Formats: sequence, C-alpha cells, structure tokens
Amino acid sequence: MSDTDGFVLNQTMLRIKDPEKTVTFYRDVLGMTLLDRYDFPAGKFSLYFMGYPGGEIPSDPAERVKWVFEQPALLEFTHNWGTEDDPDFAYHNGNAEPRGFGHIGLSVPDVAGACARFDALGVEFVKRPDEGAMKGLAFIKDPDGYWIEIVSGPNLRDLITASRAASGRAAG
Repeated sequence: MSDTDGFVLNQTMLRIKDPEKTVTFYRDVLGMTLLDRYDFPAGKFSLYFMGYPGGEIPSDPAERVKWVFEQPALLEFTHNWGTEDDPDFAYHNGNAEPRGFGHIGLSVPDVAGACARFDALGVEFVKRPDEGAMKGLAFIKDPDGYWIEIVSGPNLRDLITASRAASGRAAG
C-alpha cells in the first residue's frame, strides 16, 4: 500500500467573470453537468463545480458536498461577485504575455465532428483541426478566453507515434 493510495486529482480552478455565461457554455457546448454550487456571502464569491459525473449525484446536500470532493477531474469556477457587471473586467487566460497557464483538455470521440458542432454553435476557435503543424486537434475558447484543447486518443496516438518515429525516439 502506497502513502498516496486514495489520492485523486479532484479539480482545476478557473476564475470567471459571469457564471451564467460560463455554466451555460460548459453545459450546453461541452455537455458537462453542474454538480454543485457553493455561495460564500462573507467573501462575496461563489464556486461552481462542473464535470462528467460517473453515476448518481447524491440528492442529500451534505452527501453531495462529500461526493463532489471525491470526484476526479472536475472544473471549479470561482466567481467574485460583481465582475459580471463590469464591461472592462477580464481575467488573464495564461496564453498572452506573460505566459503561464495554458489550457484544459477535453477528449472527444471525433475531433472533426465535435468541431463541426462547435462551429454551428458559434464557438470561437484558436486553432482548427486542419490548421498548423499538429493536425487532428483543435483549440477553442470559453467565455473568459480560456483555451480548451479538443483531442481524441486515436488522433494523438497517430501524431505522437509519427513524431517519435521522426525523432528516432522509441515509445517509452
């Protein structure tokens, strides 16, 4: 038994300007579920946890909190109250200078099909699957300008295998 048995990557937190726009985007465009919301009036902020639940979401509020913090790979959106009313307010997405945070990644069965859907929904692209040196993957933006990489296992397998072969590096 390892000292880290039971550890799980639970969440990545992104600060958001307008929770209505963000929750709608991640729910309606990316198919995520809002698992729970926690308001902190004293601090004037709210937390929204979204993801792809694997099973039944507990209806009991206390059990739901416990359950949320046991789930893998959630997004936590932190909203500081009032930012949605400031037209000039924006968060740094990490991809402008100075660079820092880069993106989150979403694996889909069919990158081209997902991108056709995103196009129909008016989603902003950073990179389409047929653009650039790395074909078969895309980047879109969420309402706050955060980048979301759209990938599939087969596409990345082929891309990485070709890259390894070109560099003479074996799989490892």
